[in-house]
Amino acid sequence: MAGQLTGKTALVTGSAQGIGLAIAKSLASEGARLAIHGLADKAQQDEAIAAVLESGATEARFFDGDLRDSDAINNLMAKVQDWGGCDILVNNAGVQETVSMEDATPEIWDRVLSINLSAAFHTMRHALPVMAERGYGRVINISSVHGLVASVNKAPYVASKFGLVGLSRVSALEYANRGNKASGGVTVNCICPGWVETSLIEPQVAARAKKYGGDREAGVADLLSEKQPSQRTSSPDEIGALALWLCSPVAHNMTGAAIPLDGGWTAQ
Repeated sequence: MAGQLTGKTALVTGSAQGIGLAIAKSLASEGARLAIHGLADKAQQDEAIAAVLESGATEARFFDGDLRDSDAINNLMAKVQDWGGCDILVNNAGVQETVSMEDATPEIWDRVLSINLSAAFHTMRHALPVMAERGYGRVINISSVHGLVASVNKAPYVASKFGLVGLSRVSALEYANRGNKASGGVTVNCICPGWVETSLIEPQVAARAKKYGGDREAGVADLLSEKQPSQRTSSPDEIGALALWLCSPVAHNMTGAAIPLDGGWTAQ
C-alpha cells in the first residue's frame, strides 16, 4: 500500500545521524524519496541511505554541501531540484557552542549563525517558490527550546534559534494562502525540542557527571532537574514522529507554529 508521502521528495539537512536520520526514517516510512545530507564519510553515507530505504523510502541519495557557504547551498539546492525538487524541507543541521558572552569570539558567532540560521534562509528561498507552484510544501525547521527561552552561556546558539523561529513565522505568513486544502497547502513550522538524547548534549552531560564521579546517568538527571519538569529526555524518533505529522494532509492549517517538545520546560 502506498504511503501518504509516496511521490514526495524530502531533503533533510544533517540527516546522516541523530535527529536528522530519525526524521528521514520517519518520512521514509510513508514512502517519501529522501535526499540525505550531512558531514559523513562514504561508509556513513551508505549506512544512512540503507537505513531510510529499509524504513520504506522509495529512493534515497546523498547530497553534500557546506552549510556555512551560501554558494555551496545554492549548488546543493540546484542538485536536489535536478533530482525532482523537494516537497518537504527539514532544516535540521545545527551546532552549539556553550560559551559566555565574554569568551565568545566573532568566529564562534559566525559559525553558529551561519549553520543554524543563515543556511535555513538559503535553503528556504530556493524551496518555497517551487512548493508554492506545486500547491504543496512542508518546511520544518528544527529550532530548540532555546528558540523560545534563553539560558546563560549560549548567546550565539540562542540568537540563532530565536532567529529561526522568526524566519519561520514570516515565511509561514508569506506562503499561507498558497495551494489549497485538497493540494495540502504550504506550511512552515518549527519544532523546539528540550533535552534530546543526542551527541549534542554530551559535553553538558559530561560536565554534570563530573560532580558524581563520572556517573553519566546522574549527570543526565542533574541536567534535567534544572529545566525539564518531566525529568525525561526525548528520543530522536519522537521528533521524527512529530515531523511526519506536520507533513500530513490534516496539518494543512498548522503553520507559523513553534512547537515545544520540552517536558514542560517553557510552561514554567
